Amino acid sequence: MILLNPVVISVLVLAILCLLKLPVFAALIIAALTAGLSAGHGFADTMVTFVGGMGGNANTALSYVLLGALAYTINKTGAADILARKIGTMIKGNKFILCIIIILVSMASGTIIPVHIAFIPILIPPLLSLMNKMKMDRRMAAICFGFGLKAPYITIPIAYGAIFHGVIKDSVNAAGLAIESDLIWKTNWMAGIAMFVGLILGLLYYSRDRNYEDVKSHAAGDDLDNGEPIVVETKHWLTLVAGIIALVVQLLTDSLPLGALASLTFLVITRVIRWGEIEEVINGGIGLMGFIAFVMLIASGYANVIIESGAVESLVEAAFSVLGGSKLAGSFVMILLGLLITMGIGTSFGTVPVIAAIYVPLALKLGFSPAAIVFMVAVAAALGDAGSPASDTTLGPTSGLNADGQHDHIWDTCVPQFIFYDIPLMIVGTIWPLFL
Repeated sequence: MILLNPVVISVLVLAILCLLKLPVFAALIIAALTAGLSAGHGFADTMVTFVGGMGGNANTALSYVLLGALAYTINKTGAADILARKIGTMIKGNKFILCIIIILVSMASGTIIPVHIAFIPILIPPLLSLMNKMKMDRRMAAICFGFGLKAPYITIPIAYGAIFHGVIKDSVNAAGLAIESDLIWKTNWMAGIAMFVGLILGLLYYSRDRNYEDVKSHAAGDDLDNGEPIVVETKHWLTLVAGIIALVVQLLTDSLPLGALASLTFLVITRVIRWGEIEEVINGGIGLMGFIAFVMLIASGYANVIIESGAVESLVEAAFSVLGGSKLAGSFVMILLGLLITMGIGTSFGTVPVIAAIYVPLALKLGFSPAAIVFMVAVAAALGDAGSPASDTTLGPTSGLNADGQHDHIWDTCVPQFIFYDIPLMIVGTIWPLFL
């Protein structure tokens, strides 16, 4: 029975515990133990599998810590405060202008200057008091981050998008279907449109005023209205160059940690970071991104438990046994399975190989085209980045918006992103493959 499958049981446990506000890392551990035990494994074996799988996200965790160090340096030079003050002068009390800026900066963080979510706990806290004055519902910002961080890599093969598309190509090819990279971006544009529709609906829904207490946070930085002139110095330009170096090295080496390390090395050579400040910068990076990196490691361990349990394959077989050869039912079930798998793991990149290995042979049997298969794999994997409590697309926004303790991770970030992004993606992921 599908409802008794270990994957389904563990994801339900994870969702319930998170909704009850148990810390995400604790909920993931309990969900992993639930998956292992319900699959017939003992506590000891499950923990061995869990800990052994944590290394799967080691590259991502290291990237976040190093990018956090870069973001800490940007803050230390005052560049983040300058940007925050410029934003403050631009928005003129308009919530939607701030939303547009957040979207553009988020998109840039995954393409032009690949610091990803590391900029959020630096840039957003100084803007909270301004958002409070506008009575801006912070769920609007969470919606903006969801689009800006996620839509570009799904649709555009640049920086993180190039990595995501490369993982899809390699995984689909390994599963027995030969495709070229250009098929991915030529197909995934519909997912971008679905997310754009969700963005508009979400912003309109949360545009009503919401009151927050004007709490002064230790992370909130300087007052945006202090009247001091904005002066751009050489060190600020050098930090911008460092971001570009991170992007170029990443593209040349396919290694995000190496790109971040190269940018930090450049900042040390140019004395933006002095030798005696290196330990402070690294510790600052851990302080900014360490929790998120740790959650990603735990999520990888949870993924390993699910994979080793064999429950994914049995779940797919059980689901497809009732399809009767229907392509519509097939696409719906595949997208639904993708949601179940990725909601617990919380990473679209890491689940692509798992999903592709299952989807490709089954979709070929149902008569789907290569474009349709690529689209379903991409959408099913991407579902884990919006709405999942273990996703960097939700953890990142919360790290900035909750700097003063007034933004709930589950109800103010995960639930809004799930409603306005995962639901539209599930709809197009089910229907659009029928026309490809």
